[in-house]
Amino acid sequence: MKLRVVVLGAGFGGLELTSMLSEAIGDDLDLTLIDQNDSFYFGFSKLDIMFGNKAADAVKISYNNIVKLGVRFCKETITGIDPVTKTVTTQNGTYHADVLVIALGANYDMGATPGLAEYGNEYYTFEGATKLSDVIPQFTKGHAIIGVCGAPFKCPPAPSEAALMLHDYLTRTGIRDACTISLVIPFGSPIPPSPDSSKALVKAFEERNIQFIPQHKVASLRAKTAILDDGTEMPFDLFLGIPKHVAPDVVLQSGLAENGWIPVDRQNLMTKFPDVYAIGDVTSVGTPKAGVFAEGAAKIAAADIIATYKGNKNEAAYTGAGSCYIEFGKGEVARVDVDFFSGPKPFGIHHEASEALVIDKEYFGSSRKARWFGL
Repeated sequence: MKLRVVVLGAGFGGLELTSMLSEAIGDDLDLTLIDQNDSFYFGFSKLDIMFGNKAADAVKISYNNIVKLGVRFCKETITGIDPVTKTVTTQNGTYHADVLVIALGANYDMGATPGLAEYGNEYYTFEGATKLSDVIPQFTKGHAIIGVCGAPFKCPPAPSEAALMLHDYLTRTGIRDACTISLVIPFGSPIPPSPDSSKALVKAFEERNIQFIPQHKVASLRAKTAILDDGTEMPFDLFLGIPKHVAPDVVLQSGLAENGWIPVDRQNLMTKFPDVYAIGDVTSVGTPKAGVFAEGAAKIAAADIIATYKGNKNEAAYTGAGSCYIEFGKGEVARVDVDFFSGPKPFGIHHEASEALVIDKEYFGSSRKARWFGL
């Protein structure tokens, strides 16, 4: 009898888990992968789009490229999740699973920051990044703010990357001297688990005359003014915001979430419901909301599903380890290798920005395209 698996969400976590189950179970697998989008893109590609380095269509990978044994992809919007019966409803029908995996990521609550939608811009959605590719060229003088509106948020280095890449863009277009750049984040340092990465970024900010404002978030916006959480008012001419993150409504309505996110067993990523797993940004497992950590969680959840199906016991546990690339501008990329669960507290190892790590990052993307899509 085939193992019926339904995977909700085709991001890093959903794609990696799907690939592993297909390889291990093959003909005995009946897996349905559901996502409301028709294509995948790497999160870091949004920075390339907003600064005009790549066209929006060039970074998308169609889910139609997924050709894996025992797997079918369905482009549908999920309308309901019943974790007790492991039943999923969409606008097109109903799916019943032996094993259900929630990998729906995090959504953005623009309304949580008054004025953000009216007076600011965001680059965390594909549409927002694409819009900014037209907005940024119109910014020729004045004050630009990159501001975080809530934590946790996806890809902790991304605000720092945007500040450094904006500096490069303005320098390249010859107007940097007419502009100022500020970065507002709610942490005490850019990359809290890695003091060395944080020091390197702060040094880069100082060298580029970027004002770094830690331990604050942007609470609201009005026309041409950002108001921080302590009441400080900062005039701006361009605002690039990171919106507050929330779990998708369908997850919040399912009974899976507690305090806004899905709690899971760190050992195997299973929820409090038997044979219902959750991986990636939608969980409260304790790692950053970034694709590489969703992928790592997917490997453990998949190993647990495979072992259970074959009558074995999975001995591997989620280590909370992953590597994040950091765009430093000037054609160089750094990397931080972070481990969240092995020691008494999270720690990170910094690899200095270099051209060699640009190639490393490119391989990171191409290897996953090959694995998940056969490209």
